[in-house]
Amino acid sequence: MIARILIPLLLLIALPDLYLHWHYLQHRKGYNAFWRCLFWAPSMIMLAYTLGLAAGDNFVPEQMEVLFLYLFLLGIFVLPKAVFALCSAIGLLFCKLLHKRQNWGNLIGFFLALFVMYIIVYGGTIGFSQVKVNEMEFASKDLPKSFDGYRIVMFSDAHVGTYTGSRERILEKAVKIINDQKGDMVVFAGDLQNVQPSELDPVQNLLGTIKAKDGVFSILGNHDYANYLKTDFATEALNESLIKSKERSMGWNLLLNENRVLRRGKDSIVVVGLEDNTPSKWNKEPKRIDTEKAMKGVGDQAFTLMLVHNPDAWGSDAGLHIQAPLTLSGHTHGGQFRLLGWSPVSWKTPYGGGWYHEDGRSLYVSTGLGGLIPFRFGVPGEVAVITLKRK
Repeated sequence: MIARILIPLLLLIALPDLYLHWHYLQHRKGYNAFWRCLFWAPSMIMLAYTLGLAAGDNFVPEQMEVLFLYLFLLGIFVLPKAVFALCSAIGLLFCKLLHKRQNWGNLIGFFLALFVMYIIVYGGTIGFSQVKVNEMEFASKDLPKSFDGYRIVMFSDAHVGTYTGSRERILEKAVKIINDQKGDMVVFAGDLQNVQPSELDPVQNLLGTIKAKDGVFSILGNHDYANYLKTDFATEALNESLIKSKERSMGWNLLLNENRVLRRGKDSIVVVGLEDNTPSKWNKEPKRIDTEKAMKGVGDQAFTLMLVHNPDAWGSDAGLHIQAPLTLSGHTHGGQFRLLGWSPVSWKTPYGGGWYHEDGRSLYVSTGLGGLIPFRFGVPGEVAVITLKRK
C-alpha cells in the first residue's frame, strides 16, 4: 500500500519542512544545531517509518496497528504542515506579484491546517463508529406478486481485520442493526477480510449470528482473494479455501458464479453471485467472472438479483451479459470521505455509491460498513434495506 505511493509520500513529508526551514527558520537568531536537529527529527522519523513500511512484501503489514499509527501521525502532523506550507507559499507568490507585505496565506493555512486535524481526529473516531440504516424501495413490473414487499438487508466491505481492540464494539453494533431490520434476506457484497482469513477468528461467532428468513447470501470481494499477500501459490490457494470455508461455516450461502432460487408459493426469484475481477498488484487481469456458469438453469423470464462486488463490472461486458433488473455492489466505500458533496472516489469510478439506472437495469452501490483504514468523514458505515415493490 505504502510502496505504491512512496515517492509522493516522501515529498509530502520533506517539502513542507524544507520550505519552512528555508523561508522562516534558517536566518533566525538562535536557530543553532540543537534546534535544527529538533526541527528535523519528526520528519526524519516519518521518512524512516515510510521507507520501513514500503519495504514490506505485502500490501499491508501483518500488524495492522503499525499502519494505523503511521496514518494517524501522517494526518495529525504531516498533512496540516503541508497544507500550511502550501497556503503560505501561494500567499508569498501573491505578495511578490502584487507588491504586498502581508501574507494572508499564513492565516488561511493556519485555519485550514486546524481543519485538517479536525477531519483526521473526527474521521478516525466518531466518523468511523457511525452506522446508518438507509431504507429505500425498488419497483419493477417483472417482480412476482408473492415477493411484493420483500425486504433485502444489504451490507458490504466489512474488513473485519480493522475492528481490533475497542473497535470490535462497532462491528457488534452493526450486526445488531442488521438483525434488527428483520430482513427476508441478508446480502453481503464482498470484502469480509483485509488480507487473510485469520482476521475472522475473533469475530466469526459474532458474524454467524446474522440471520434472515431466507438466509444470508454472500460473494467474495477483491480483498477476500489472495490479492494482497505476496506468497507462494499453495498458500494463496489455502487462504482462498479458508475464507470460503469460514463463510460457509457461519451459515452463509457463498455464491461463486452460482445462483439460488427463492420461492414463495408458485413464484420465485433468483439470486446470482459473481466472483470478482478487480485487478491487484500481482494479478492485473484476473478472469474469475463466469456469467455462463452463474446463470446455468436460469430462465429468461426469471426475476434476477445479481451480486457483484465491483460495480464497474455492471457497466462492462460481464454485467451486460446478465440482464438482471437489480444488481447490488460495494467496493467503493464511497471514498470514506465526502465534503460539500465531493468524494475522491469520483476519480476512480462513475459508480461511487447510490443508485444507477441504464437500459432497464438498476444498480445499487453500498458505501460499505468499514474499511481497511479506520476512517470515515461524511460517509458513515451503511446498512441498506431495499424493499422490493411490484409496479
